[in-house]
Amino acid sequence: MTAAPARPGNVRVMSAVRSRFVVRTFATFVLFTVLAGQFWRNLGGWWGFGAVAALVVVGSAVALIMEKPDWKWRRFPKALILFMLLATLSILWSFYPGASALGITLQWGTTLAALFVALVLSWAELLRTLSAALRLVLGLSLLFELYVSVVVGHAVLPFFVHYDLEKIPLAFYWSRGLLLDGGPIEGIVANRNLLGFLALIAVIVFAVQLAAKTVRRGWGMFWLVVAAATLLLTRSATVTLSAIVVLVALGFALWARSVHHQARRPVYLTAAASVVVAVGGLVAFFPLLLQAFGKSDDLTGRFDIWASVSELASQRPAFGWGWVSYWVPWVEPFNDLAVRRGVTYLQAHNAWLDVWLQLGIVGLVLFIALVSATLWRSWFLAIDRPRLGVADTAPYAASALLPLLIMVALLAQSLAESRLLVEYGWLLLVAMAVMTKRQQGTPSPMP
Repeated sequence: MTAAPARPGNVRVMSAVRSRFVVRTFATFVLFTVLAGQFWRNLGGWWGFGAVAALVVVGSAVALIMEKPDWKWRRFPKALILFMLLATLSILWSFYPGASALGITLQWGTTLAALFVALVLSWAELLRTLSAALRLVLGLSLLFELYVSVVVGHAVLPFFVHYDLEKIPLAFYWSRGLLLDGGPIEGIVANRNLLGFLALIAVIVFAVQLAAKTVRRGWGMFWLVVAAATLLLTRSATVTLSAIVVLVALGFALWARSVHHQARRPVYLTAAASVVVAVGGLVAFFPLLLQAFGKSDDLTGRFDIWASVSELASQRPAFGWGWVSYWVPWVEPFNDLAVRRGVTYLQAHNAWLDVWLQLGIVGLVLFIALVSATLWRSWFLAIDRPRLGVADTAPYAASALLPLLIMVALLAQSLAESRLLVEYGWLLLVAMAVMTKRQQGTPSPMP
């Protein structure tokens, strides 16, 4: 017997399914790469990482061309366009034009990957692929730490790197093999603060998946426990504080959901009072908080870095020294701007100071506009019911909380790290800015 010929309609459906599978698989690879960029650098050196990054950029461009996502100019964040335009033009007045050209190229590459994620993926696909990428990061990190602790038995350095030093700083190690001692662990990303923050994002994503019932309960609970355990094993004080801020934001969002939109004044007044109390408590009990989190009086050198960056930024206050994203240690003034215990730091450890340093007050205003508008849209997307008709009775979507909680986590981290400007921080910011702008005014609810 001969098989019946496939119907044209079935062929088209199967082709579409395969196409979305390829898109989701590549999106998972893109998200894993920006989440764990240091993994590729430690594993294959800068040349290996460059090859992976090129694959991400080229693949994102091809996907945008092939998929032809539907988008409208009026539904695109203008602050993002102005910020990227200013960063690109800054090469004209940059103190280090070569480094600026490199930094701008990398920034556009990350932005292109973010646009692929934001324009090609649906909300459901973003949640799914981000979850898959985070599971890979956390799972490989714990397996790596277990291997180093049990099999290797001592701290390990990145591959393809030779340090000609009598005493190697702890920050240079890929892993110190402290998993069986209860941490702190660095994972495949080679940094406990970075791993802890990714674990926090994973807690948010996995919890949203469980609430939205888009994952089997047992499987979802397992990965939620893995994420929480990883966060604890990193022993990161900055991530712990970020987690507290995220929980507070979640509480206010759920409170706002529980009342009518015309009766939300107590929510906002309480939120404002909480900010005042939190700032006052931070100032009053700062030494005790440092002692509780095991931090030095200068926040592990951050005060010195902030002072140096502020002094340098004040010399070019309007348009800055030129965009460079990650600092490049081979040019002035970054070669000796932030050096502590033999480690040359490549960021201001504060995203806002970094923007001021590189793009001046003008760039800082545009950056504030981009972040504020994205946070504003994320807040109302999280607390307002979808409007499908005249009656305001449509059910809330659990996934509508995702942009708000991710933005709050990124903003909390931005006060102590500059990761909001590079790799996963910039990609998530751009993706949230574009996707929330597209969702604004769309009648279809979040999945």
